[in-house]
Amino acid sequence: MGKLKRIVFTEEQMRKLEANPNVQHVSESVITYTPAFKLAAVKAYAEGQTPSEIFIRAGFDLDIIGHKKPKHCLKRWRDINNQYGEEGLASERRGKGSTGRKPVGELSVEEELKRVKAKINLLEAQVELLKKLEALERQKKR
Repeated sequence: MGKLKRIVFTEEQMRKLEANPNVQHVSESVITYTPAFKLAAVKAYAEGQTPSEIFIRAGFDLDIIGHKKPKHCLKRWRDINNQYGEEGLASERRGKGSTGRKPVGELSVEEELKRVKAKINLLEAQVELLKKLEALERQKKR
């Protein structure tokens, strides 16, 4: 799935969006939806409503937020709900305000081991590259 084209909201559009009870916060380019709306949207989708219907019924103007936004949001929220349950929808998992990511110190032993192995593989590859470069330089000097 490709990146969505960034929409920049006008002051008037931002005021209109913030007036919607399903919106927690709006910036020039980002809408933060309430956890209750995310959960209700996922449930409505499971009951057969389309993403556009869900957003329109919730008072959103698709000409402002973009016609692809509902489908994009629903896909992301369904994935989060499937992976983390309802609690996952209650925490912001993106950007600076993210509460959904574990700090490095709180990784499980398996996650930490996976990271360390990946770092070792990277360092070993770098060492091999340096050895090859040194060998090429020695050949060049001869």
